[in-house]
Amino acid sequence: MAGDAAGAGFFAGLAQGENAVLPLLEPFAAAAGLDQAALDAHVPLAGCQAYPSYVAWLALNAEPGAAALALAANFAAWGGYCAGLAGGLRDRYGFDDVACGFLDFFAGPGPDLDAQAVAAAQAALDRGETLERARVYGRLLHEYESTFWQTLAGL
Repeated sequence: MAGDAAGAGFFAGLAQGENAVLPLLEPFAAAAGLDQAALDAHVPLAGCQAYPSYVAWLALNAEPGAAALALAANFAAWGGYCAGLAGGLRDRYGFDDVACGFLDFFAGPGPDLDAQAVAAAQAALDRGETLERARVYGRLLHEYESTFWQTLAGL
């Protein structure tokens, strides 16, 4: 992404969001009955790692403008899933707002995310690039995300 400040800014914003939400995982895990020993013993599931691995691949290898558009569209869907899950956990299992903070973070629109994606896409267009790969990136994001949820459903 050298020479692409808008694309780099988009991905830097994503990293900042990940750092901001990290402290919200502990109360979520505690509400789900997971203590530190259980978290330490957890073995990641391949089906749950495919999506974040692909996002990392996009940050390192993709056409930034097209990747930003695909990710912004995917995050809109992801936010809906997080909102639905948080609502279900509150209604059926009594999770409180602190426990659902992680999901609530993703359920809302990301600050400036869409504007950063548009800026990255416009910068790509200004350089004479096309955004055709956005469709491929978006389809793969959707498929990897589906694999994530199917993996959880299979537990």
